[in-house]
Amino acid sequence: MKNLIVLFTLLALYSCSSKTTVQTATTTADSQAVLRLTGQQLQSINLSTTTLQEQSIAQTLKLNGTIDVPPQNLVSVSAALGGYLKNTKLLPGMHFRKGEVLAVLEDNQYIQLQQDYLTAKAKLEQARAEYMRQKDLNESKASSDKDMQQAKADFETWQVSKKALEEKLRLINIQPGNVSVANISRTVPLSAPFDGYVSRVLVNTGKYIGPSEVLFELVNPQDLHLQLKVFEKDLGALRTGQPLVAYTNSNPGKKYEGQIILIGKNLSEDRALEVHAHLKQYDELLIPGLYMNAEIEIPGSPVPSLPDECLLTYEGQHYVFQKLDKDRFELLEVQTGSTGNGWTEIKNPEKLKDASIVQSGAYTLLMALKNKGTE
Repeated sequence: MKNLIVLFTLLALYSCSSKTTVQTATTTADSQAVLRLTGQQLQSINLSTTTLQEQSIAQTLKLNGTIDVPPQNLVSVSAALGGYLKNTKLLPGMHFRKGEVLAVLEDNQYIQLQQDYLTAKAKLEQARAEYMRQKDLNESKASSDKDMQQAKADFETWQVSKKALEEKLRLINIQPGNVSVANISRTVPLSAPFDGYVSRVLVNTGKYIGPSEVLFELVNPQDLHLQLKVFEKDLGALRTGQPLVAYTNSNPGKKYEGQIILIGKNLSEDRALEVHAHLKQYDELLIPGLYMNAEIEIPGSPVPSLPDECLLTYEGQHYVFQKLDKDRFELLEVQTGSTGNGWTEIKNPEKLKDASIVQSGAYTLLMALKNKGTE
């Protein structure tokens, strides 16, 4: 019996000791998360507080793609009537201005075409005079209707011939008004239709160029497109006309503003599609095929949020300080979500409901708490 009494006494003492240990550990853990400041410390720290607020946090969708040239801005230059390439100074990558001579062609047919035009012009004047003469004679019954009709037909035939030859001359960049007996040229220029740069040169001096052959490929850079790859899960956030900002890997600090002009309709095997955007400003460094990054802001719905200044990151976790009273502050762990516009979403808002959260001076409090823990 005496042994049993001693055993129960020891068990009771051990139980009380364990409760005391647990209570002490809990109190210690709680006290490590609570910071009490002296009056002097409060005066030296610039503290301000805030509360949870509903904020619409815009998310940033990051995409990548390349600079692309739309079909209407990639121009293949050919010679309408063919000819021999007399000279050109073009090289791939070279810039040119609208109206600048890109190449000079020469051929005997250019001489023949100008000769035919001058002949048709002279014949037309002769036919016009004969028609007017026959018309006057017919009115006075001095000539038959047949002669007048033949003169009229000859006049109209030469009108057609002259007009057709004028258009052929314009086709090879020769103005009919400049053609005369004293000014017949065996060469014709090929002029630039816009400001741009050379993509490819496919000929060399002295080569005969047929009407169907391409001499150069020119790029009009004023309407370069940004072709982006967007995955299916992000499509719902995009719309035509939506603004974006693009930048290169080599110079991420230089931003190019643009907007979405077309959203594709065909998904690829990896569940992505193409989105085309137009860049507002032209830069000669933006060449077709250049890799680009793009960022698009996606508006969000209102969520419980705190200013970024309130959030503290320590050992991989996010914390805020709750003000308990005028000189006591408690460190609380929080789960964060979207971030933008200086605000961060709080995913466990019930923990901070009606709480006064430290904004300015939060980092200083964290340093003070860490120093307290090392003492």
